[in-house]
Amino acid sequence: MSTATRPYPRVQDLIESFAGWLKHRRELNEMRRLDRTDFDRIAGDLRIAPDDLEELVRHGEHAADELPKMLDQLGIDAERLGQVQPLLVRDMERVCSLCRHKAKCDRDLADGTAAENYHGYCGNAATLESLDRTEVASR
Repeated sequence: MSTATRPYPRVQDLIESFAGWLKHRRELNEMRRLDRTDFDRIAGDLRIAPDDLEELVRHGEHAADELPKMLDQLGIDAERLGQVQPLLVRDMERVCSLCRHKAKCDRDLADGTAAENYHGYCGNAATLESLDRTEVASR
């Protein structure tokens, strides 16, 4: 969008950021209103531990944004991987979402050095190494 259609881009960015924060707060409040039995049932339906579900909701919808970038830097086609290993991708998203090394990962992704450095901090490192690269290589 140009400045002609966004006359105050910084103000617009702040408004959008606040709206995202407010939406996330609403989601957290909805989760807290569930009784434990319902919450545990939802976690069971999703096949994840209730504590993990709670943590995932707390981290928000963009908690695994690093994963497709990491896959790209490793020469892995994320779309193809999702087609051949959908449950594996879902588990990798969970691991990425719960990661405590986001700052390091984001720096390496921005610098283009993630492929060399991810082994030292990425919870998905062993999984990424075990992939059959010929099956999921970028085209």
